[in-house]
Amino acid sequence: MSITLSESAATRVSNFLHNRGKGFGLRLGVRTSGCSGMAYVLEFVDAPQPEDTVFADKGVNVVIDPKSLIYLDGTELDFVKEGLNEGFKFNNPNMKDECGCGESFNV
Repeated sequence: MSITLSESAATRVSNFLHNRGKGFGLRLGVRTSGCSGMAYVLEFVDAPQPEDTVFADKGVNVVIDPKSLIYLDGTELDFVKEGLNEGFKFNNPNMKDECGCGESFNV
């Protein structure tokens, strides 16, 4: 099992953590939402929970809860700029379909 970050995502997360002044890493997860069934969750983590799995990539700790891990295995988190828009993009090999607005997906 693995979760990876692109160079741009690792730099962005590292900068956020530095500016925040504290934090262990970034939590990636999924929750039930949207028209396709699941949505991604991103949040800072000050300390992982005992049941969490922690992946370290490019100097960033990525924390995943056990329920989300099966949906996120093999995912690369990227940070992209497209015109005036910028944001995180999930390159998830488990995703079978996503809604038209791109806010939710299913596996």
